[in-house]
Parts: sequence; structure tokens; C-alpha cells
Amino acid sequence: MMVCMLVLVGRSVYLQVLNKQFLKHQGDMRQIDDVPVSAYRGMIKDRNGAPLAVSTPVESIAINPRELKNDDKGQLKQLEKEFSEKWNRKKLTDPEKAQVLNEYRHDRELKIRQMEKLLNLPAKKIETLLNEEPLRPFVYIARRINPGLGDQIKELKLVGVYFEREFKRYYPTGGVSAHIVGFTNVEDVGQEGMESGYEKLLKGTTGSKRVLRDGQRRIIEDIENIKEPVTGKTLELSIDQRIQYLAYRELQLAVNANKAKSGALVVLDAKNGEILAAVNQPSFNPNTRSGLKESLYRNRALTDVFEPGSTVKPFVVAAALDGGYVSPNATFATHGTYQIGRNTVKDVHNYGTLDLTHVLKKSSNVAVSMMALKMPPKYFWGVYRQLGFGTSAGSGFPGEASGILLNYKKWHDFDRAILSFGYGLSSSALQLARAYTALADDGILHSVSLLKREEDDDAVRVFSAKTAKSVRKMMETVLMKDGTAYEARVDGYSAAGKTGTVKKAGSRGYTEKSYFAVFAGMAPATDPRLIIVVMIDEPSAGQYYGGLVSAPVFSKVMAGALRILEVAPDQEETMPVLLTRKNP
Repeated sequence: MMVCMLVLVGRSVYLQVLNKQFLKHQGDMRQIDDVPVSAYRGMIKDRNGAPLAVSTPVESIAINPRELKNDDKGQLKQLEKEFSEKWNRKKLTDPEKAQVLNEYRHDRELKIRQMEKLLNLPAKKIETLLNEEPLRPFVYIARRINPGLGDQIKELKLVGVYFEREFKRYYPTGGVSAHIVGFTNVEDVGQEGMESGYEKLLKGTTGSKRVLRDGQRRIIEDIENIKEPVTGKTLELSIDQRIQYLAYRELQLAVNANKAKSGALVVLDAKNGEILAAVNQPSFNPNTRSGLKESLYRNRALTDVFEPGSTVKPFVVAAALDGGYVSPNATFATHGTYQIGRNTVKDVHNYGTLDLTHVLKKSSNVAVSMMALKMPPKYFWGVYRQLGFGTSAGSGFPGEASGILLNYKKWHDFDRAILSFGYGLSSSALQLARAYTALADDGILHSVSLLKREEDDDAVRVFSAKTAKSVRKMMETVLMKDGTAYEARVDGYSAAGKTGTVKKAGSRGYTEKSYFAVFAGMAPATDPRLIIVVMIDEPSAGQYYGGLVSAPVFSKVMAGALRILEVAPDQEETMPVLLTRKNP
């Protein structure tokens, strides 16, 4: 017995004195852990610094069902210790143990119910997790909750419940900019819009820190930072939130008033191709994900295509003039119809003989068909291609549409004719707006950008300055009282544009009851600053013409946007006069 005692004493001296540092290190290794530290996701701002997407610190809650369910033994030891210290007893009797465990289990069940109620979980959700076989070691029960709510859960002091610091994405403008900005998933990874397209730039780099855990694996102390998290970079968009809101409001009113299926609107800076606004209806709130469908978050202005109809006629006139295939004084005897082989092109009315200005003013399909047939197919196709039809506009937005433009080698004469009045090709609202920069900036076609920039380094000339100015002057007449878009006029400013009322294609050809109502225009016409394209899909409240449905939206958005940008009026005589009553 003496030998055994000496061995034990020697062993204890060896462990606690001679080998103390090694054992302490081994103990620390079992209690010290490295955990990740989430990084702030970069902000998304508009061109003036207004926040469009920000990250706020939140907490996520997870449970370890094994620990939560099997904590009876550990809890019993703790309660025995407390009981013995209080009553000076060394050990509990079996009945006392059973009573202590029952009280603890009842208390734990009440706390679990309280946690489910605070987190708005289904009744007995956690109980279901505790009864699974086999028990899982880790389950999230709430993600990205308010820190205040997290503190309430911490006060319950339940074993096996863990807390993680994370960040939740918040979108201050809600549905107004939702289609452009997009949203992130529960893991804070971009899923749509600019959140997805610029994920690498925005996400930042996760850091790490060393922590001390207790016997129940709970973090009780931060020891040191190993790697600091790197905040994601800020993304500054070209969007002007003031114009974005104005466009959103007016498009929403128009879609509702006309009982339309959907709508899209794009505002471009005519001088450098920046996208100042791009809105869609219907919209969605990215802060609330319940009931979210693909049809709601699809950015129609950039990803959906339609046949642009008569809005392309100014390009046909410009191409024919620039190529020398028609003279500025040319006239066309329309007679209301034009026979091309077995096919007939028709106008709404017999406009008789038209000069180039009245071709656009009256929107004659017959006259532009005649012009198209004067141009070689390769040349005609080349102009459309230069304007960006059939290719992506290159804004950098995920899923941006390219549209369709068939190769000229497959064209017949009738194909050239229908292409001249906007059928047989397709484009997005953004592509159409971009093409209009070639008329707005004196023949210069601009690339487009969703990021703020000062100049367009990729601008190219498509038309001569003389031709672009001439066609722009013709387009001003479209907004006159006897033109097709009188409702598009802008108080205080000259404006130019073109309507499009496009039959929608169905399974058996073009329908007679479903239309796209389109208007594309610019202002001030003398030196355009902005280009706006409005497309409303299937208006069904009686009117369906582009000049009656979409042109009024253009007028309101253009007037407001020019004032926001402090563009001086060039037709002050057309500004409304405010009358004030004199005091008696």
C-alpha cells in the first residue's frame, strides 16, 4: 500500500509540477478555437451617394440537439453541487435526484417554448429536432434576427444554443430600385441584379479570431484577432434615385390606369450613355421575400425583348439620307397600300404624297418600306447592327438581352419592308434607348453603363451630325397637334420622339387584340440631355396606341427629370403660367 501511495504521489508531482506546461497547453488546445468573423458587404449607392443597399449587424441562432437533449447528466452534477453547498450534504438520494431532474426538464421545456414563441417558430419545432434519429450536431433555427431579440434568447441560458454574428442586407428604397439592385440570399450571396453581377467586389473577405470556450463549447472570451475581416467595396451606380422614383411612380400609375400586364421604362443620359433610371412594373420589395416569384423580380427593361415597331422609323430615314439613297427633298406617293410580291404593306389611312418630315409625323409604313427597298440589304443591316440591334447593350447587368436581328443574307424584299417599321427584329427597352443616342448626340452612338462615369470611351459615329440633326427636327413634328404623339410634349422644353403601337405575336401569328404601346424620345430637342423609352405591355382599358398610353408617361418623367438636373428650358413660352390671387 505504501508503494502504491508513493507511485501516486510521484505521478501527481510529475503531472502537476514537472509536466505542468505541456498539460496546460493540451488543455488550452481543447478549449481554444478559431472562429470566422463575418465581413461587411459593400454598400450600393446611387450617383449622389444615396444608399440603395446596406448591411446591418444581426445574429443567427443554431442549436446542437445532442447537447440540448442530453444535458441531464451535466445539469444533475451542477445541481448536486449547488444543493450540497446549500444544505451541507454530500450526495442526493435517488428520489431527490429524480425530483431535481424533473424540475430541470420542466424548466427547460418552458424555455424552449418561450424561445419558439420569440422566434415565431412552429409549435414543437425544436421538440421535433430533439426526437430525430440520429440527432444532428448543428441546426440553424433562425437566421439574421434583430440583435435585441438575440439578447432575449441569450437570457434563457439554454445549453446547446449558439449565436453567430452575421449581417443582413437592407434595401432603403424597397421596390423602387429593386430590379436594378437585386437581392442576396440567406447566406448573403448576391442572387439577382447588381448584387449578383458584382458579387466578388461587394462580398469582402471573412476574417478569423481565437476564442476560449467553456466545457459546453460556449464562447466565454475573445483571445486574439488572427485575421481582420476586409469590408467589401462600395458600388456607385449611375442611377439617380430622384429620377428613379419619379419614373417608378409614373410607370406604376400608367400600368394601373391602363390595366396593363406590365411595363418598363429607361432614362439615359444622351451625352455619355449613363443609365439614370430603369424601372419595371410589377415590382417587388427585396426586404420581404415571402411570395417572391421570378415574374416579379425579372428586370424587363434590360432582359425582356419586344418588336420595337414604328420607333425604328427615324433610323430608316437617317440611314437612307446618310447613304444617299434618298434626297432631303424626296417625296413618296403612298396611296395607303404598297404591294411587295404576294404581300401588302398598309397604312392606317391613305396619306397621299409625303415628304420625309411627314413620313415620320404620320408614321407611314408604306413610305419607309419604299425607302428600305432603295437601300442594299447589307447596308441596311449594317446600320441596324451598328445601332446595337441583335447584340447586348453591354451594361454589365446579369442576363441582359441581346435581341434578334437576322442576317441580311436571309432577307427577302418583304423582310426589308417589315424591318423598316419595326417587325422581324426584337430589342429591349435599354437597347432601343441606346440606339436613340445616335440621333440625340449628333450621330454618335454611346455605350451604356450602370456605373457612374464622366465620359464614354467607347462611343462611335453612326450618322453624320447633319443627318442626325435633320432627323431630330423631323421628329419634333411627331409631338405637334396633328402628329401621333401630342401627349408627349414637355412644358418648357422642345422634345422629339416616335411612337410605336406593336401587335404582339401569338402561336398563330400576330394578334388583333394584344399590343405593346411604345414611345421613345429625347429632350430638349435642340440639344438633347435625356432619352426616355416607355414600353407598356397589353394595355386593356380601351386605348392601346403608343401616343395615348406611353407618350403621357414620357412627358411627365421627362419634365420632372430635366428640372431635377436643372436643365434650362429652351421654350419658356410653353411653360404653364401660375396665377395668384391678389389680396383685396
